[in-house]
Amino acid sequence: MPTRGDRWSHVTRAVTVGMVVALAAGPAALAAPAPNAPPGSNAPSGPAAPPETAAPSAGPSALAGATQGRELYRQNCASCHGDQGRGSQRGPSLVGVGAASVDFQVGTGRMPIPDEMQQPRRGRPVFSADEIAALVEHVTSFGGGGPGIPRVTEGSLGTGRELFAANCAPCHGGTGAGAALTNGWNAPPLYEATPVQVAEAIRVGPGLMPVFPSQVLTDQQVSDLATYVQRLRSERLDRGGNPLGRLGPLAEGVAAWVVALGLLVAAARWLGRRAGE
Repeated sequence: MPTRGDRWSHVTRAVTVGMVVALAAGPAALAAPAPNAPPGSNAPSGPAAPPETAAPSAGPSALAGATQGRELYRQNCASCHGDQGRGSQRGPSLVGVGAASVDFQVGTGRMPIPDEMQQPRRGRPVFSADEIAALVEHVTSFGGGGPGIPRVTEGSLGTGRELFAANCAPCHGGTGAGAALTNGWNAPPLYEATPVQVAEAIRVGPGLMPVFPSQVLTDQQVSDLATYVQRLRSERLDRGGNPLGRLGPLAEGVAAWVVALGLLVAAARWLGRRAGE
């Protein structure tokens, strides 16, 4: 008959064997059952699935900008260009004109215009910078692509001068003062144009100005031209004297002759009176 000590010896031996078996089976044997495992199952659980993330949504500022652009367009542009920018008898289509064209026309104050005219002139912008950005975004949402707003970098004055003489001076004049063209059109002066506006005009060709795509003028050449036009802005004083409103060499020459002849007539009359005395 086993004694109490023998029974404790058997219990101790069984516990020891059980612990050795559990340790040999590894940590997986001690893991909790998977959440979807049937009751009583000891199957290990896999790594926790990452929480599902919602698709990024437009923030309040983006939604406000879209609403602002839509309202500005409806109030100032839709009457001529149509609700969806497809144009009408009063204004051309805006589908596919691109961000650069919209930013140029609105940023230079040429649009919106109170009345129809052949060539809108530069003026004070009606909208703020944020409003212009919202309007540009709304118009480009009509689709169709078109040139984007250029990124202008520091350019070469020498290269810009050569490009300006070959491509711009025939219409805008050697000093950028502008000149009259045919059928009531004119090439406007460039002194108020910012570098980005110069680049935009090159890419979109407003009015009678030809379009210069990247195949004709590279982005670097556009930056060279913009840099040179900025130099013209800082050198508006004519080294030859009074510009007389920058009317052009012919008109200024005629004005000079008229003034000179008037002085000669006045001098002759004065000398005649002196001789009669």
